[in-house]
Amino acid sequence: MPIELPPGTAAYSENTPPASNRQLLTLLLLFLLGLGIAIGIAAWLASAIVWLLPPEVERQLGQAIVPVYEAQAQPSATQNTLNLLLDRLEAHLPEENFPEEQQNRDYQVIYMPDETVNALAIPGDRIVIYQGLLTEAESENELMMVLGHELGHFANRDHLRGLSRSLLVRLSVGAFLGDLGSLGAIASNSISSISNAQFSQQQEKQADEVGLILLNKEYGHAAGATDFFARLKTRASQLPTLDILASHPPSEARIRQLETLIKDRGYAVKEKTPLPQVIEQAKTES
Repeated sequence: MPIELPPGTAAYSENTPPASNRQLLTLLLLFLLGLGIAIGIAAWLASAIVWLLPPEVERQLGQAIVPVYEAQAQPSATQNTLNLLLDRLEAHLPEENFPEEQQNRDYQVIYMPDETVNALAIPGDRIVIYQGLLTEAESENELMMVLGHELGHFANRDHLRGLSRSLLVRLSVGAFLGDLGSLGAIASNSISSISNAQFSQQQEKQADEVGLILLNKEYGHAAGATDFFARLKTRASQLPTLDILASHPPSEARIRQLETLIKDRGYAVKEKTPLPQVIEQAKTES
């Protein structure tokens, strides 16, 4: 039975007045601050724990993730050629970046017949290359630079870092927001995506350096190291599917860094090697 207040009685006593807008705003700011701290701690933990994960855990992750990409892939002469190029780079893996356990892995390419301009390293020792990226490549050297860059992600365990970061951020958001169904999932995914993009900037620079080392070891010079990024910089406004720019440093910054490394290390810049014929044909496939 509802309790009726006597006429003229206020809903709040003088000792418990309703919360003011200022108090509500303060509570909201404190909540957002706590959420930000939780996400920051999650990001830090993600960077720390990846070096503690045993190879078996990484293999199990690969067994769950790789089939998802393979189901969309197109095994073909193009994929075989890309794997031959990757094998050439693997022969030069620097010991300072790749310990013995990583030297003996079977890195492979998964070729995706999709116009997206992107490449990524995923758990399971796989490098995903999209047709859109091949379309942009104009020499074997710059394609090898991209493959070397992705091998650099394995050296730094970035493929695990991003995954663990995404998981821990989602757990942090869930702890604050609770189970909000689809709305919570959308919010969590959005925060994770933004967080991963910001986090990857330094890692991308380190992967570029590994790619440059491998490029120079393979050809004896560094021609083509900056070509792909220079083209992206020029054509960014013309390409609607530049996913590669979503989590990578600006092309101009990458070009400057690579040019500085080439100069400081005394790398030569000579004639570039044309793309293999199979890759040239793949660029025009629908």
